[in-house]
Amino acid sequence: MKEKIRISLLACTAIVATQVHAQNTVTLYGIVDTGLMYVHNSGGKSTQIALTSGNESGSRFGLKGAEDLGGGLKAVFQLENGFNSTNGAAAQGGRMFGRQAFVGLSGATWGTLTTGRQYDPLVDFVQPVQGDNYLGGFFTSPGDIDNADNSIRINNSVKWASPNWGGLQLSAIYSFGGIAGAVGSGQTYAGAATYSAGSFTVAAGYQRIDNGNATVSTRGTTSADSLFNSSVNKAYSSARSIDITRAGGNYVIGAVTIGGYYSFSQYNADASSTFTKSEKYNNGEIYAVWQVLPTLSTQIGYDYMKSSGDSSAKQHQFALAADYSISKRTDVYGVLAYAHATGQNGTGAAQAVIGSTDIDSGSNNQALALVGIRHRF
Repeated sequence: MKEKIRISLLACTAIVATQVHAQNTVTLYGIVDTGLMYVHNSGGKSTQIALTSGNESGSRFGLKGAEDLGGGLKAVFQLENGFNSTNGAAAQGGRMFGRQAFVGLSGATWGTLTTGRQYDPLVDFVQPVQGDNYLGGFFTSPGDIDNADNSIRINNSVKWASPNWGGLQLSAIYSFGGIAGAVGSGQTYAGAATYSAGSFTVAAGYQRIDNGNATVSTRGTTSADSLFNSSVNKAYSSARSIDITRAGGNYVIGAVTIGGYYSFSQYNADASSTFTKSEKYNNGEIYAVWQVLPTLSTQIGYDYMKSSGDSSAKQHQFALAADYSISKRTDVYGVLAYAHATGQNGTGAAQAVIGSTDIDSGSNNQALALVGIRHRF
Protein backbone atom coordinates (compact mmCIF):
# COMPACT_ATOMS: atom_id res chain seq x y z
CA MET A 1 0.00 0.00 0.00
CA LYS A 2 2.81 2.39 0.93
CA GLU A 3 4.54 1.54 -2.36
CA LYS A 4 1.38 2.39 -4.32
CA ILE A 5 1.07 5.72 -2.51
CA ARG A 6 4.73 6.49 -3.20
CA ILE A 7 4.32 5.72 -6.90
CA SER A 8 1.18 7.89 -7.06
CA LEU A 9 2.98 10.81 -5.41
CA LEU A 10 5.90 10.51 -7.82
CA ALA A 11 3.52 10.44 -10.77
CA CYS A 12 1.70 13.54 -9.53
CA THR A 13 5.00 15.35 -8.97
CA ALA A 14 6.11 14.53 -12.51
CA ILE A 15 2.82 15.78 -13.97
CA VAL A 16 2.98 19.05 -11.99
CA ALA A 17 6.63 19.58 -12.97
CA THR A 18 5.77 19.02 -16.63
CA GLN A 19 2.90 21.53 -16.44
CA VAL A 20 5.08 24.14 -14.73
CA HIS A 21 7.82 23.60 -17.32
CA ALA A 22 5.31 24.07 -20.12
CA GLN A 23 4.09 27.34 -18.60
CA ASN A 24 7.51 28.80 -17.78
CA THR A 25 10.41 28.87 -20.23
CA VAL A 26 13.99 30.11 -20.19
CA THR A 27 16.09 29.85 -23.36
CA LEU A 28 19.85 30.22 -23.78
CA TYR A 29 20.75 31.30 -27.31
CA GLY A 30 23.51 32.98 -29.27
CA ILE A 31 25.40 33.72 -32.48
CA VAL A 32 29.13 33.61 -33.17
CA ASP A 33 30.03 35.39 -36.43
CA THR A 34 33.65 35.81 -37.55
CA GLY A 35 35.14 36.74 -40.92
CA LEU A 36 38.35 37.66 -42.70
CA MET A 37 38.05 41.13 -44.25
CA TYR A 38 40.15 42.93 -46.86
CA VAL A 39 39.64 46.69 -47.16
CA HIS A 40 41.16 48.95 -49.80
CA ASN A 41 41.52 52.44 -48.26
CA SER A 42 41.20 52.30 -44.48
CA GLY A 43 42.26 55.18 -42.25
CA GLY A 44 44.33 56.71 -45.01
CA LYS A 45 46.22 53.47 -45.66
CA SER A 46 45.85 51.56 -48.91
CA THR A 47 45.31 48.09 -47.45
CA GLN A 48 43.88 46.52 -44.30
CA ILE A 49 43.43 42.78 -43.66
CA ALA A 50 41.85 41.73 -40.38
CA LEU A 51 39.60 39.25 -38.63
CA THR A 52 36.26 40.88 -37.88
CA SER A 53 33.27 40.01 -35.71
CA GLY A 54 29.55 40.43 -36.33
CA ASN A 55 29.63 40.78 -40.10
CA GLU A 56 26.26 39.21 -40.98
CA SER A 57 24.89 39.22 -37.43
CA GLY A 58 26.29 40.71 -34.25
CA SER A 59 28.02 38.06 -32.12
CA ARG A 60 25.95 37.55 -28.97
CA PHE A 61 24.61 35.27 -26.29
CA GLY A 62 21.54 35.76 -24.19
CA LEU A 63 18.76 34.49 -21.99
CA LYS A 64 15.09 35.03 -22.67
CA GLY A 65 12.04 33.64 -20.99
CA ALA A 66 8.39 33.86 -20.10
CA GLU A 67 6.15 32.93 -17.19
CA ASP A 68 2.45 32.20 -17.63
CA LEU A 69 0.54 34.37 -15.15
CA GLY A 70 -2.87 33.10 -16.17
CA GLY A 71 -5.74 34.78 -17.96
CA GLY A 72 -3.71 35.19 -21.14
CA LEU A 73 -1.06 37.29 -19.37
CA LYS A 74 2.61 36.42 -19.10
CA ALA A 75 5.80 37.96 -17.75
CA VAL A 76 8.67 38.24 -20.26
CA PHE A 77 12.35 39.12 -20.04
CA GLN A 78 15.47 39.18 -22.20
CA LEU A 79 19.15 39.71 -21.31
CA GLU A 80 21.49 39.83 -24.31
CA ASN A 81 25.26 40.33 -24.34
CA GLY A 82 27.19 41.49 -27.39
CA PHE A 83 30.85 40.54 -27.82
CA ASN A 84 33.73 40.59 -30.28
CA SER A 85 34.32 37.01 -31.40
CA THR A 86 37.91 37.75 -32.49
CA ASN A 87 39.18 38.70 -29.02
CA GLY A 88 36.37 38.02 -26.54
CA ALA A 89 35.90 41.68 -25.59
CA ALA A 90 32.45 42.92 -24.60
CA ALA A 91 30.75 45.12 -27.18
CA GLN A 92 28.36 48.08 -26.70
CA GLY A 93 30.83 49.98 -24.53
CA GLY A 94 31.74 46.98 -22.38
CA ARG A 95 28.23 46.47 -20.97
CA MET A 96 27.36 43.04 -19.61
CA PHE A 97 24.04 43.05 -21.45
CA GLY A 98 24.66 45.77 -24.00
CA ARG A 99 22.40 44.50 -26.76
CA GLN A 100 19.20 44.18 -24.72
CA ALA A 101 18.09 44.07 -21.09
CA PHE A 102 14.38 44.32 -20.37
CA VAL A 103 11.45 42.88 -18.42
CA GLY A 104 7.74 43.31 -18.90
CA LEU A 105 4.25 41.94 -19.37
CA SER A 106 2.61 40.56 -22.50
CA GLY A 107 -1.01 39.80 -23.31
CA ALA A 108 -2.81 38.74 -26.46
CA THR A 109 -5.42 41.48 -26.06
CA TRP A 110 -3.43 44.63 -25.27
CA GLY A 111 0.09 43.76 -26.46
CA THR A 112 3.47 43.89 -24.74
CA LEU A 113 4.83 46.50 -22.31
CA THR A 114 8.55 46.30 -21.45
CA THR A 115 11.09 48.44 -19.58
CA GLY A 116 14.89 48.61 -19.75
CA ARG A 117 17.54 48.86 -22.49
CA GLN A 118 15.75 48.14 -25.76
CA TYR A 119 15.55 48.46 -29.53
CA ASP A 120 13.43 51.32 -30.82
CA PRO A 121 10.25 50.57 -32.84
CA LEU A 122 11.94 51.48 -36.15
CA VAL A 123 14.41 48.65 -35.56
CA ASP A 124 11.55 46.28 -34.74
CA PHE A 125 9.37 47.17 -37.73
CA VAL A 126 11.29 49.01 -40.48
CA GLN A 127 14.61 47.17 -40.35
CA PRO A 128 13.05 43.77 -41.23
CA VAL A 129 12.15 45.10 -44.70
CA GLN A 130 15.58 46.69 -45.33
CA GLY A 131 18.51 45.12 -47.14
CA ASP A 132 20.72 44.87 -44.04
CA ASN A 133 18.20 42.47 -42.48
CA TYR A 134 19.36 39.74 -44.84
CA LEU A 135 23.12 39.68 -45.39
CA GLY A 136 24.46 42.39 -43.12
CA GLY A 137 25.29 46.06 -42.65
CA PHE A 138 26.97 46.40 -46.05
CA PHE A 139 23.45 47.06 -47.36
CA THR A 140 22.69 50.20 -45.37
CA SER A 141 23.51 53.91 -45.10
CA PRO A 142 27.16 55.07 -44.78
CA GLY A 143 28.15 55.26 -41.13
CA ASP A 144 24.59 54.21 -40.20
CA ILE A 145 23.64 57.89 -40.02
CA ASP A 146 19.93 57.01 -39.74
CA ASN A 147 20.29 54.05 -37.33
CA ALA A 148 19.04 51.77 -40.10
CA ASP A 149 21.45 49.04 -38.95
CA ASN A 150 20.67 49.48 -35.25
CA SER A 151 23.81 51.22 -34.00
CA ILE A 152 21.94 52.48 -30.94
CA ARG A 153 19.85 51.05 -28.15
CA ILE A 154 17.63 53.08 -25.83
CA ASN A 155 18.34 53.09 -22.08
CA ASN A 156 15.81 53.79 -19.30
CA SER A 157 12.98 53.15 -21.73
CA VAL A 158 9.35 52.04 -21.65
CA LYS A 159 8.09 50.38 -24.84
CA TRP A 160 4.67 49.20 -25.95
CA ALA A 161 4.01 46.95 -28.94
CA SER A 162 0.49 46.11 -30.07
CA PRO A 163 -0.83 42.67 -30.98
CA ASN A 164 -1.11 41.83 -34.67
CA TRP A 165 -4.42 43.28 -35.83
CA GLY A 166 -4.99 41.60 -39.17
CA GLY A 167 -1.48 42.38 -40.39
CA LEU A 168 -1.18 45.79 -38.70
CA GLN A 169 1.11 46.40 -35.73
CA LEU A 170 2.00 49.58 -33.83
CA SER A 171 4.75 50.37 -31.35
CA ALA A 172 6.00 53.34 -29.32
CA ILE A 173 8.89 53.96 -26.94
CA TYR A 174 9.82 56.69 -24.46
CA SER A 175 13.02 56.97 -22.46
CA PHE A 176 13.74 59.13 -19.46
CA GLY A 177 16.78 61.39 -19.74
CA GLY A 178 17.33 61.24 -15.98
CA ILE A 179 18.87 64.73 -15.71
CA ALA A 180 17.95 66.47 -12.44
CA GLY A 181 16.11 69.73 -13.06
CA ALA A 182 15.69 69.09 -16.80
CA VAL A 183 13.18 66.34 -17.45
CA GLY A 184 13.38 66.58 -21.25
CA SER A 185 17.18 66.60 -21.48
CA GLY A 186 18.54 63.37 -22.91
CA GLN A 187 15.16 61.82 -23.60
CA THR A 188 14.39 59.68 -26.65
CA TYR A 189 11.01 58.82 -28.11
CA ALA A 190 9.85 57.02 -31.23
CA GLY A 191 6.87 55.38 -32.88
CA ALA A 192 6.45 53.02 -35.83
CA ALA A 193 3.89 50.94 -37.69
CA THR A 194 4.05 47.95 -40.00
CA TYR A 195 1.48 46.26 -42.22
CA SER A 196 1.74 42.90 -43.99
CA ALA A 197 -0.64 41.46 -46.56
CA GLY A 198 0.42 38.24 -48.23
CA SER A 199 3.79 38.75 -49.90
CA PHE A 200 3.85 42.53 -49.33
CA THR A 201 5.10 44.36 -46.22
CA VAL A 202 5.45 48.10 -45.56
CA ALA A 203 6.68 49.92 -42.46
CA ALA A 204 7.44 53.47 -41.32
CA GLY A 205 8.50 55.29 -38.19
CA TYR A 206 9.84 58.45 -36.57
CA GLN A 207 12.44 58.89 -33.83
CA ARG A 208 13.73 61.90 -31.89
CA ILE A 209 16.91 61.80 -29.82
CA ASP A 210 17.67 64.65 -27.41
CA ASN A 211 21.46 64.93 -27.21
CA GLY A 212 21.54 66.66 -23.84
CA ASN A 213 20.81 70.22 -22.77
CA ALA A 214 24.27 71.80 -22.55
CA THR A 215 23.10 74.33 -19.94
CA VAL A 216 22.32 71.60 -17.36
CA SER A 217 24.50 68.66 -18.47
CA THR A 218 27.29 67.68 -20.84
CA ARG A 219 26.33 67.65 -24.51
CA GLY A 220 26.00 64.01 -25.51
CA THR A 221 24.42 62.99 -22.20
CA THR A 222 21.49 61.07 -23.63
CA SER A 223 19.49 57.89 -23.14
CA ALA A 224 20.47 56.68 -26.64
CA ASP A 225 23.82 55.24 -27.71
CA SER A 226 26.03 57.37 -29.98
CA LEU A 227 25.41 57.56 -33.73
CA PHE A 228 28.68 59.42 -34.31
CA ASN A 229 30.88 56.48 -35.22
CA SER A 230 32.44 57.56 -38.53
CA SER A 231 33.60 60.59 -40.51
CA VAL A 232 30.23 60.75 -42.28
CA ASN A 233 28.55 62.54 -39.36
CA LYS A 234 31.20 62.90 -36.64
CA ALA A 235 31.38 66.68 -37.21
CA TYR A 236 27.82 66.92 -35.83
CA SER A 237 28.27 65.16 -32.48
CA SER A 238 27.44 68.47 -30.77
CA ALA A 239 23.92 68.45 -32.25
CA ARG A 240 21.17 69.52 -29.85
CA SER A 241 18.89 66.78 -31.14
CA ILE A 242 18.44 64.29 -33.97
CA ASP A 243 15.24 63.60 -35.92
CA ILE A 244 15.00 60.42 -38.01
CA THR A 245 12.16 59.40 -40.30
CA ARG A 246 12.41 56.06 -42.07
CA ALA A 247 10.06 54.07 -44.32
CA GLY A 248 10.49 50.92 -46.36
CA GLY A 249 8.88 47.88 -47.86
CA ASN A 250 9.51 44.61 -49.62
CA TYR A 251 7.69 42.17 -51.88
CA VAL A 252 8.25 38.44 -52.26
CA ILE A 253 7.91 36.95 -55.74
CA GLY A 254 8.59 33.24 -55.54
CA ALA A 255 12.25 32.81 -54.63
CA VAL A 256 13.02 36.54 -55.03
CA THR A 257 12.52 39.35 -52.52
CA ILE A 258 12.80 42.94 -53.72
CA GLY A 259 12.68 45.97 -51.47
CA GLY A 260 14.10 49.23 -50.32
CA TYR A 261 13.87 52.06 -47.84
CA TYR A 262 14.17 55.84 -47.62
CA SER A 263 15.25 57.93 -44.64
CA PHE A 264 15.49 61.61 -43.78
CA SER A 265 17.72 62.48 -40.83
CA GLN A 266 18.25 65.96 -39.40
CA TYR A 267 20.95 66.87 -36.87
CA ASN A 268 19.74 70.09 -35.22
CA ALA A 269 22.07 72.83 -33.96
CA ASP A 270 21.74 75.28 -31.07
CA ALA A 271 24.01 77.90 -29.46
CA SER A 272 26.17 75.19 -27.86
CA SER A 273 26.76 73.29 -31.10
CA THR A 274 30.02 73.60 -33.05
CA PHE A 275 28.05 74.00 -36.29
CA THR A 276 25.34 76.52 -37.13
CA LYS A 277 23.16 75.06 -39.89
CA SER A 278 21.12 71.94 -39.27
CA GLU A 279 22.69 68.99 -41.09
CA LYS A 280 20.32 66.94 -43.25
CA TYR A 281 20.79 63.48 -44.76
CA ASN A 282 18.62 61.92 -47.43
CA ASN A 283 19.35 58.22 -47.89
CA GLY A 284 17.77 55.67 -50.21
CA GLU A 285 18.40 51.98 -50.76
CA ILE A 286 17.14 49.28 -53.13
CA TYR A 287 17.99 45.59 -52.99
CA ALA A 288 17.08 42.13 -54.23
CA VAL A 289 17.54 38.75 -52.54
CA TRP A 290 17.40 35.50 -54.53
CA GLN A 291 16.96 32.19 -52.72
CA VAL A 292 18.79 30.19 -55.37
CA LEU A 293 18.56 26.92 -53.41
CA PRO A 294 17.18 26.06 -49.97
CA THR A 295 20.79 26.31 -48.77
CA LEU A 296 22.03 29.20 -50.96
CA SER A 297 20.95 32.85 -51.10
CA THR A 298 22.42 35.85 -52.91
CA GLN A 299 21.84 39.59 -52.49
CA ILE A 300 22.62 42.72 -54.46
CA GLY A 301 22.03 46.27 -53.29
CA TYR A 302 22.59 49.95 -54.07
CA ASP A 303 22.55 52.83 -51.58
CA TYR A 304 22.66 56.58 -52.27
CA MET A 305 23.21 59.25 -49.63
CA LYS A 306 23.11 63.04 -50.02
CA SER A 307 23.74 65.59 -47.28
CA SER A 308 22.80 69.27 -47.18
CA GLY A 309 22.61 72.19 -44.77
CA ASP A 310 26.10 72.33 -43.27
CA SER A 311 27.78 69.95 -45.73
CA SER A 312 27.51 68.79 -49.35
CA ALA A 313 28.54 65.13 -49.26
CA LYS A 314 27.22 62.44 -51.59
CA GLN A 315 27.93 58.72 -51.63
CA HIS A 316 27.12 55.89 -54.03
CA GLN A 317 27.47 52.39 -52.65
CA PHE A 318 27.16 48.94 -54.25
CA ALA A 319 27.21 45.56 -52.48
CA LEU A 320 26.97 41.91 -53.49
CA ALA A 321 26.78 38.96 -51.07
CA ALA A 322 26.13 35.22 -50.95
CA ASP A 323 25.34 32.90 -48.06
CA TYR A 324 25.51 29.08 -48.01
CA SER A 325 24.08 26.96 -45.19
CA ILE A 326 26.25 24.02 -44.19
CA SER A 327 23.65 22.90 -41.65
CA LYS A 328 20.56 24.27 -39.91
CA ARG A 329 22.73 26.31 -37.55
CA THR A 330 25.96 27.01 -39.47
CA ASP A 331 26.52 28.99 -42.66
CA VAL A 332 29.40 30.55 -44.60
CA TYR A 333 29.23 33.81 -46.53
CA GLY A 334 31.07 36.17 -48.85
CA VAL A 335 30.67 39.92 -49.50
CA LEU A 336 31.99 42.40 -52.07
CA ALA A 337 31.27 46.13 -51.67
CA TYR A 338 32.37 49.46 -53.13
CA ALA A 339 31.63 53.08 -52.20
CA HIS A 340 32.48 56.43 -53.81
CA ALA A 341 32.04 59.80 -52.08
CA THR A 342 32.14 63.41 -53.27
CA GLY A 343 31.74 66.85 -51.67
CA GLN A 344 32.42 68.00 -48.09
CA ASN A 345 31.41 66.27 -44.84
CA GLY A 346 31.76 69.07 -42.28
CA THR A 347 35.46 68.57 -41.49
CA GLY A 348 36.86 68.39 -45.02
CA ALA A 349 36.59 66.24 -48.11
CA ALA A 350 33.96 63.52 -47.78
CA GLN A 351 35.37 60.06 -47.07
CA ALA A 352 33.79 56.91 -48.46
CA VAL A 353 32.47 54.61 -45.72
CA ILE A 354 30.86 51.29 -46.63
CA GLY A 355 27.62 50.75 -44.73
CA SER A 356 27.78 50.36 -40.98
CA THR A 357 31.39 49.10 -40.96
CA ASP A 358 32.34 52.58 -39.66
CA ILE A 359 35.74 52.22 -41.34
CA ASP A 360 36.86 55.69 -42.47
CA SER A 361 38.63 55.37 -45.80
CA GLY A 362 40.73 58.54 -45.73
CA SER A 363 39.84 58.68 -49.42
CA ASN A 364 36.86 59.30 -51.69
CA ASN A 365 36.53 55.61 -52.53
CA GLN A 366 36.63 52.34 -50.62
CA ALA A 367 36.42 48.65 -51.57
CA LEU A 368 35.84 45.63 -49.37
CA ALA A 369 35.98 41.84 -49.68
CA LEU A 370 34.97 39.47 -46.91
CA VAL A 371 34.51 35.75 -46.23
CA GLY A 372 33.21 34.38 -42.95
CA ILE A 373 31.37 31.78 -40.93
CA ARG A 374 28.37 32.12 -38.61
CA HIS A 375 27.05 29.64 -36.05
CA ARG A 376 23.77 29.90 -34.15
CA PHE A 377 22.92 28.07 -30.96
